[in-house]
This record gives sequence, structure tokens and C-alpha cells, in this order.
Amino acid sequence: LDCLGHCSSHLCTCRAADTHRPRVVQSCAMAKTVKKTGRKGQEPVTRDYTIHLHKLLQKIQFKKRAGRAIREIRKFAARAMTTKDIRIDTKLNKFVWSNGVRNVPTRVRIRLSRKRNEDEEAKEKMFTLVQHVPVESFKNLQTETVKDE
Repeated sequence: LDCLGHCSSHLCTCRAADTHRPRVVQSCAMAKTVKKTGRKGQEPVTRDYTIHLHKLLQKIQFKKRAGRAIREIRKFAARAMTTKDIRIDTKLNKFVWSNGVRNVPTRVRIRLSRKRNEDEEAKEKMFTLVQHVPVESFKNLQTETVKDE
């Protein structure tokens, strides 16, 4: 409480026990004019990210590591692009599984492309395509927006 507990109002802004000034609440009419329209409509966009798989796979048993890595990539893509439909490219899947089920690569550079769904009867309007971006080194890489051709 701002008022040191001497009054029960959570809108009170008084600092001392001898003064009591409740905070002025703006009128409802003004609140109606500044109405949010919800989240912005999704546009097609392409970005490159680096995922640190090693920290996501700690304490995962050996025989489940590569499968869990694919699920973590899927989860990351869903959170980053806010789409439920995630499609993982076969080259990315091969890269994750390249060292076997146990020895998943420590990091992976991926390209997330949010695209419009061409299928008319699809539930989701957008889907995300996840592709592997081969890199020499992961040093000093940032998240980058890729210009579409």
C-alpha cells in the first residue's frame, strides 16, 4: 500500500498518516475513446534465429534427446511467430539427427518464415516454415529479419 496502511483504499496516494488523498480515476468516457483493436494482423515475415539446444536438453535422457530437440524447435517457432501450424524442413531434421539420437548439436541457426496458407479450408490463416541455415560459427550472431525475394 502507498499510504502506509492507515486507509483501506488501494487508490490512495498519501505518504503520511495525517493526509489522505485518493488517486483520481479517469472517467470511463475517455477510456472508451482509446480502445485497442486487439493484436495486429499477422503479416508474412522471415527471420533468422539461433537456438541454444544444449540448455534446452539438459536432464533429458539420451534416447529422447533428438526428438525433444525437434519439439523444442517447434515450441520456439510457435512462440516467436505466434502460429500454431509449424512445418519443419527435412534438412533441419537431418541436421538435428546428424550425430544420432544422443549427441544433438549444441546450437542451430534457423530461418523462420511466416507464410499465408494457400489451402482454403485450413483452420489457420498463417503457417511457419522452419529451415536450417548452415553457419561457420555462432559467434556474434543476432536475430535478423531477412528481406524476401
